[in-house]
Amino acid sequence: MGIPGLVVIAVIVLYLLNSIKILREYERGVIFRLGKALPKPKGPGIILVFRPLDQIVRISLRQEVLEVPPQDVITRDNVTIKVNAVITLRVLDPLRAVIEVANYVYQTSQFAQTTLRSVLGEVELDGLLSHRDALNQRIQTIIDQRTEPWGVKVVSVEVKQVDLPEQMLRAMAKQAEAEREKRSKIINAEGEFSAAQRLVDAANLLAQQPITLQLKYLQTLTDIGTEKNTTVIFPLPMELLSLLQKLGAPAASAPKPEER
Repeated sequence: MGIPGLVVIAVIVLYLLNSIKILREYERGVIFRLGKALPKPKGPGIILVFRPLDQIVRISLRQEVLEVPPQDVITRDNVTIKVNAVITLRVLDPLRAVIEVANYVYQTSQFAQTTLRSVLGEVELDGLLSHRDALNQRIQTIIDQRTEPWGVKVVSVEVKQVDLPEQMLRAMAKQAEAEREKRSKIINAEGEFSAAQRLVDAANLLAQQPITLQLKYLQTLTDIGTEKNTTVIFPLPMELLSLLQKLGAPAASAPKPEER
């Protein structure tokens, strides 16, 4: 075999080595042969790409995170806010993701911006702050319907940050302070009502069981005795006063002796 033959063999070997491509587990290769896409993507593993007849486009099947830049949104109650979001998406059909759209990431970002403004503009500010999960689900459904023909699945949409005007923040702070003061007054009123109810129950119990009043009287004397007081006041029970009043009534009603 002469030198020309060795040169031809070396060129063929180099061509074959250059045609070997290795695709990772999360990669698929869409092969265009003479400008026409092969019906089935290649990979993962070792594949052959015979240039210049074949061209390969690598597509990742991993989830991608797309950050939507802040958007000016006017809510239903005419409050201007800035909102940004984070979108998680992944490619389900590499062939359609290459053929049906030029750049599926850029297209998804544009659809996300318009959808974010339109959906959040239909709700009031309180609804936006309190029902964020429902709004996220609604935005995800709308964007996913747009990207489904491309073979792209929108996994999740999260409204990341809501920037409110300074005036609105002050108003919300005052509202929160008023709400806390309202709850404090309600709690105090409930405590006073409970204490009054307890006093009524205690009074009813003392009225039904007079012995408890005597026990309370003795306990009061004990408490007074333990203190270093120079003056001790002994309270008289109401029963003793009633008894003295009954004894004094007959003496007052008896006739006085006549004077001579």
